[in-house]
This record gives sequence, structure tokens and C-alpha cells, in this order.
Amino acid sequence: MRLTKADRAPKGIAALFARTRARTGELASRLSPEDMVVQSMPDASPAKWHLAHTTWFFETFVLKPYEAGFRLYDERFPHCFNSYYAQAGTRHARPMRGMLTRPSAAEVLAYREAVEERVAALIADPPAEHRAEIERRVELGCHHEMQHQELLLTDILHAFSLSPLEPAYLAPAPIVVNPDLGAADWHSFEGGIVPIGTEERFSFDNEGPRHDALVHPFRIAGRLVTAGEWAAFIADGGYETETLWLSDGWGAVQREGWTAPMYWRHEDGAWWTFSLRGPQLVDMTAPVHHVSYYEADAFARWAGKRLPSEFEWELASADAVDDGHYLDGGFLRPRPTETPAGLRQMAGEVWQWTQSSYAPYPGFRPVDGALGEYNGKFMVSQYVLRGASFGTARDHVRPTYRNFFHPHLRWQFAGLRLAEDL
Repeated sequence: MRLTKADRAPKGIAALFARTRARTGELASRLSPEDMVVQSMPDASPAKWHLAHTTWFFETFVLKPYEAGFRLYDERFPHCFNSYYAQAGTRHARPMRGMLTRPSAAEVLAYREAVEERVAALIADPPAEHRAEIERRVELGCHHEMQHQELLLTDILHAFSLSPLEPAYLAPAPIVVNPDLGAADWHSFEGGIVPIGTEERFSFDNEGPRHDALVHPFRIAGRLVTAGEWAAFIADGGYETETLWLSDGWGAVQREGWTAPMYWRHEDGAWWTFSLRGPQLVDMTAPVHHVSYYEADAFARWAGKRLPSEFEWELASADAVDDGHYLDGGFLRPRPTETPAGLRQMAGEVWQWTQSSYAPYPGFRPVDGALGEYNGKFMVSQYVLRGASFGTARDHVRPTYRNFFHPHLRWQFAGLRLAEDL
């Protein structure tokens, strides 16, 4: 997946910071104050909390250690808007974030504006001896905020889905159905001892250290699994056939009553879904999404294939066509591939489940202090997703990125592509 440096270059940390904060503000501008406070489930957070937490991150990790004469904007806010950084102080319980009716949305927006001005001033005139570290932390904070931009969308989608009014985050848009591209083409790789991990100027700590990994010969599908292919899985009894499922996955099917991807419903002989544009017919030629690892694994077994490992995915990504749709385009739903051949949809559209458990690379060591809690302590009981989705900012995309979620979760923009041994 050959994204050039020009595609991703921030053109300076100040520009990256301004662009990132403006994008978050634009996403939030479509919400009412009432929209911003709701927390629809413990795994989600209110939009207002996302706005405040990303601001707290810059205040805590950039301003507090490096701004001359630093003072907290509000002494109440660190407890309210710390997420999971134990070394940064106490924090409000995650399932109770929807109880934070105060501070108001207007107060949170004022907090954002004040901290933005102070961070911008620090970037413009940093202490010389701390310039590099300030820029490193601001860049980290921007990528942290890009994660929360996507979470803001997934969380508001879930909240809106529970409303009997079925509100739309964006105005409905017609689905332009592409002709059926037929079966996916397949791309073969010999494997071998291959370098895995980042050489980028910026990355999260879980993307390194760069190391060698053994990859056996494999083939990988040229496109993502479509909603139409998933509908065939449903029609063939995919959710009713225990032998297709991992034991824990079958338990989730029985316990949760899964019969289709999250947000799908069958009405008048057609599949509908709830989207950021409100209720829509399922685009059968677009990538399926809102499926869990368990569902992705069961579909792969039904198809006689498997999920790729994250190392296979990373190796293949070097040959990919860059045809993804991202948050910056504003369409906010996955689209069918427009490229008739080649390894495509490797980034953009939907995150892709891999069969790889989320674990540290050889030699991984978290950094000291609270920032070391960013990734390392979550390396258990989760699976890696690769690529990016239509809700991911283009600045945030790189082939070594390791997203991770628990295998039962479905509210993310997650889909799959197939692989098999060669």
C-alpha cells in the first residue's frame, strides 16, 4: 500500500494540530447539546466526553510539563476526563460518563478553545531544550484525537440507532450500486523471513520494534467480503450452524441472538441497515461491516478459507492499490471497489479482522510514565485489525497500524477479507 510521504506529511506540527482539532470540531458541529451527553452502552462514550478527553490529553501531557506558569483550566476536569491513565490521577468510572451532564457542552467547547490557543502558542515558541519532545507529544496527541474522531462516530451511531426517531447524523444519500464484480481475485505470496513493524517517523509504540517474522506461502483475496456475500452466508444458515463457530463465538450467538451484522434488519424481503445517514438499504456490493471477530472467523470457515494473519496482511499491503475512502472525504459509509483488478481496499472502507492475537512484538517495552499505558496494558484477550475505515482520518493511515478489539465487539466499522494457505 504505497502511500507517499506527501500523502501523510503534516506540513509541520502546527498544521497537523490545527487540522486535527478543526476536524473534530466539524464532526461535533452536527450534534445538539442533548446528542453530546448520551452514553448508549458502557463500551461507548458521550460525544462531549470525547471532546473533553482529547483536550485533557494535550493539557496533561503537553502543557503541564512544558508550559511556563502552567495552571489547570479547571481543577475538576482531570478526574472527569482522564480515561485509563492510572499514573495521571483518579478518573470517573467509564460506564458512568453519561452522568456527566456538567460541565455543559458549551463549557467543554470553551475548554477546547482555551487549551488549543495555549498549545498553539507553545508550539510556536517552545523552550529550545524541549522542542523535540513537545513536537513528539503534540503529534502523539493528534493521532490520539484521530482515534477519538472515529470513536465519536461509532458511538453516536450506536446512540442514534436506539432512538425510535432513527435520526441521521448526515443527510441521506442515494446508493449508486456498482455492477457485480464477481468473485474476488487472489494474490499469492511466497512468504519467508520478512521484516514487520514500523520505520515511519511517527508510530504508536505497539507497531515496533521492527523485527523479522516467518510467513508461510499464502494467498489473499483482492477485495473485502461484500454485504451480498454475507447475505448468502445468512441464507445458508450461517448463524444457525454451530460447527462453523468457535465455542465462545457460538456462545455469543446464542446469548446475544445474533442473526445478521449489527444494525441489519430484514423488512419486506430486503435487508436494511442503520447508518450515519439513517436507515438505508444494504448496499450488497459494498464491504460488509459491523461484524465481530467471531462472525468474521465463522464466515471464513463457511467460505472454506481463513482470516489472514497480521503479518500476511502487512506483507501484502506493499502491493496494494491505494483506493480507500477516508474520513476526510465525508461520505461516511463503505463503498464498493472501483478498481477491477489488483489488491485493493487494503485501507479505507472498513477495518479488517486478522487471526492474530494482540500481543507485543519481540523486544517491546512501553515508555516510562503514564504515556506508557497507551497500548501495552491492553495486550491480552483481543485481536488485531489492520487497514483503516471510512471513519479514519487519512493522516492516521499507515501499513503497520495495529488496531485491536475484543472478539465479541460489533459496533466498530470492522469487516474482513479472506486468505488461505498456498
